[in-house]
Amino acid sequence: MPRPISATLNLSALHHNLNVARSHVGTAKIWSVVKANAYGHGLARVWQGLAATDGFALLDLNEAILLREQGWQGPILLLEGFFQAQDLVLLDHYRLTTVVHSDWQLEAIKAARLTAPLNIYLKFNSGMNRLGFPIGQAEAVWQWANSLSNVGEITLMSHFANADNPIGADEQFAQIQQACGHIPAARCFANSAAILRNPDTHYDWVRPGIILYGASPSGDIADIAGLGLRPVMSLHSEIIALQSLSAGQSVGYGSRYRATGAQRIGVVACGYADGYPRVAPTGTPIMVDGILTHTVGAISMDMLTVDLTPCPQAQMGSKVEIWGENVPIDNVAQAAGTVGYELMCALAARVTLLT
Repeated sequence: MPRPISATLNLSALHHNLNVARSHVGTAKIWSVVKANAYGHGLARVWQGLAATDGFALLDLNEAILLREQGWQGPILLLEGFFQAQDLVLLDHYRLTTVVHSDWQLEAIKAARLTAPLNIYLKFNSGMNRLGFPIGQAEAVWQWANSLSNVGEITLMSHFANADNPIGADEQFAQIQQACGHIPAARCFANSAAILRNPDTHYDWVRPGIILYGASPSGDIADIAGLGLRPVMSLHSEIIALQSLSAGQSVGYGSRYRATGAQRIGVVACGYADGYPRVAPTGTPIMVDGILTHTVGAISMDMLTVDLTPCPQAQMGSKVEIWGENVPIDNVAQAAGTVGYELMCALAARVTLLT
């Protein structure tokens, strides 16, 4: 028998979450963000759950080709653009839309031999300070791109650094409006957080990511309460051993947890080599036989341990929900000092994915 850990992917939840996102954006079109192998869900397995989208946005050229080869004929956006001039041969062949964030990329497009002009997204740096032309050069860059015969439709793009926290997107958005307000081009600014919090940023296209997978942009489950989002990934395992501790006895590496009295402990087939956060402390939520309890002690490579006090009926083979329908991934991530994005993307290849 295989090791009893698996992740179940709910494709109907993806479709549902896409509809939730669409209900917030009016007439704006949607780029469904499927970078990082669809946030760890497996692009080949899940893209059809998002087939009602207007386009897919990702980073990896091979993943873009996979979508084409599996039958997706709609728009595909390369969020980091292309990395070498010779990549333009493939962008041309597969008819991909590309982000352009540097002078050299525009020069490469100008010099390329293409069968038809490429649609591009001009990315401007409005405060994130990662990729993008300086926001103050927006008009000059747009005029340059607009003059190139190899450039088709142009969309203006930027990315918010703080839309998911109290700082907010207002300051960046004001810079964008000042620099781009009079440029006659489509716009794409809103990520998941801005979709929910900043409707004035929606414009022509939006880029939902984490909300499509049923988690919070901020990492706080309270921020998406009432939206009706459904978790797409549920991670399950089983109890594979039981231990009875006496007062003072410890469990796990470093003896980080010691029982204060008699206590039953369950050993679960899941560890950091499966993608569970090694830094998750005692008290991280987990569910056994439908009853909420918590982890105790250090997370090992292949196992973790849980307090069975709330579920005295638990035995060998008892079902464990690590995150999913009843244990929000955001709550696990928050306990570990991280975000749901990381847990999704960190799911190890050795975990069986079921749809």
